[in-house]
Amino acid sequence: MRIVEVTAVTPEIVESIGRLIPQLSTSAAVPTTKDLESLVADGFAQLLIARDPNQKDRIVGTLTLVLFRIPTGVRAWIEDVVVDESARRRGVGELLCREAIDRARSAGARNVDLTSRSTRQAANRLYQRLGFSLRETNLYRYSLEKSESIPPK
Repeated sequence: MRIVEVTAVTPEIVESIGRLIPQLSTSAAVPTTKDLESLVADGFAQLLIARDPNQKDRIVGTLTLVLFRIPTGVRAWIEDVVVDESARRRGVGELLCREAIDRARSAGARNVDLTSRSTRQAANRLYQRLGFSLRETNLYRYSLEKSESIPPK
């Protein structure tokens, strides 16, 4: 298995991400070519893919590593980890995560954060096995889609 960073968006990348994202979330919009080009060009995110040499280098997984600086240091987030159904339980997710962790360390991050739905049991076992720990935190989300403005005081 080869883990590589996407540096140019090709039709193969668009098709593969379009095939993988619905396996992660049925409600998420499939990114367009323009979406992926913006992601690759923005400098904050690294789109990693897993290629399987036993399947003619077919893309069988993806992960997005987001790195950004805040006053207290470099933050690293792993997002949108998905492995194709045909390649699960073969270590693809682990390889993607290990590559992301190495890249975060090289960028100076002290921690790597991620979230995962509790229903994704295999993914949660993987994250725990890799050393991620469940944090006691209040994660808040403000939905911009459902609100036109901040509620009045």
